[in-house]
Amino acid sequence: DQDRIFTNLYGRHDWSLKGALSRGDWYKTKEILLKGADWILNEIKISGLRGRGGAGFPTGMKWSFMNKPNDGRPKYLVVNADEGEPGTCKDREIMRHDPHKLVEGCLVAGRAMGARAAYIYIRGEFYNESSNLQVAVNEAYTAGLIGRNACGSGYDFDVFVMRGAGAYICGEETALIESIEGKQGKPRLKPPFPADIGVFGCPTTVANVETVAVAPTICRRSGLWFASFGRERNSGTKLFNISGHVNNPCTVEEEMSILLKDLIERHAGGVRGGWDNLLGVIPGGSSTPVIPKSVCDDVMMDFDALIEAETALGTAAIIVMDKSTDIIRAIARLVEFYKHESCGQCTPCREGVDWMSKMMWQFVQGDAQYSEIDMIWEISKQIEGHTICALGDGAAWPVQGLIRHFRPVMESRLGQFQKEKNQQTTT
Repeated sequence: DQDRIFTNLYGRHDWSLKGALSRGDWYKTKEILLKGADWILNEIKISGLRGRGGAGFPTGMKWSFMNKPNDGRPKYLVVNADEGEPGTCKDREIMRHDPHKLVEGCLVAGRAMGARAAYIYIRGEFYNESSNLQVAVNEAYTAGLIGRNACGSGYDFDVFVMRGAGAYICGEETALIESIEGKQGKPRLKPPFPADIGVFGCPTTVANVETVAVAPTICRRSGLWFASFGRERNSGTKLFNISGHVNNPCTVEEEMSILLKDLIERHAGGVRGGWDNLLGVIPGGSSTPVIPKSVCDDVMMDFDALIEAETALGTAAIIVMDKSTDIIRAIARLVEFYKHESCGQCTPCREGVDWMSKMMWQFVQGDAQYSEIDMIWEISKQIEGHTICALGDGAAWPVQGLIRHFRPVMESRLGQFQKEKNQQTTT
């Protein structure tokens, strides 16, 4: 417990500034700021922290892209608190119960980048979270922790809370920037990357809530302490969401590289009906491919192990499905979500995901040809990697996971439908 970063994850204690100070937040923040950007970046690099929003890009490297010669434009930190991925609810808990961790994290990360201000872009549906976060920002301003001469360090830094309107596509960094600027939330082509031309045409880094919130603790306790958890290239602690067919759905902080089975049995009370009743798991939010029980038995929860298992860690939102699940219907429902949330800018995504959705609902009924299984696989491959942002990939991967591991289930459904059709014809 003494190694947990998020000490009020379940809201059992006071989330205001007074409670945050009692839990060690804002401790020696001035000293961290005075050590300078290079020292902070070095600690983050030593820690091995990788982005907690899904992509897993090395955080120290990403933040250091901002340290270019000053050309007169202000620099900005944008915090992605959109969190629209089905199954994912970790950032929500941070903002609801530990908002000062995020506000302090913005200050430390902003100092590392030489940023003038932070914009926290929060999902529209998160009313209580945005309210708590705004209160925390106001408290920090009143106490002189942010704003002019933040923490008495001589560094000026502002924090603004921006509320979105609930569009999933705004979780993509360039669409999020467009939305902050008051435009439609549609992804931009890259390059130019946000580190060159971001919000308001200025150098910008977009970072996930959890990534930013752990920065002050890493600086206080050292990068080596953080790197001591997990394994090489997958270090640190991480928030995991466990939902679905488990006895105790929860959000929990654990070390990286823990076995998936251990995580579910230790913290979520095991699978409903026992481990042998497990059908499959979506390990990283709805956009990552499903894996069957045979893979779940001994897979580790980190970036590299899950890529080897032909899926991804993503946001570490574990969706557990037992044998009562209609796996074809579950994936069809996810594809329908991506169809609805597509911004329609790229033809492969706009047209392809719509076709995939129609075909998936036919597979649910069993009203399709065997050859259409290969056809929908090909459609998913035509979408994957051919769009401006990763929403197309996120729609294609659940279908690919289904076909890769549950093709016999699909074929059985088609055969059953055909058999019933023939019986009706003969009668």
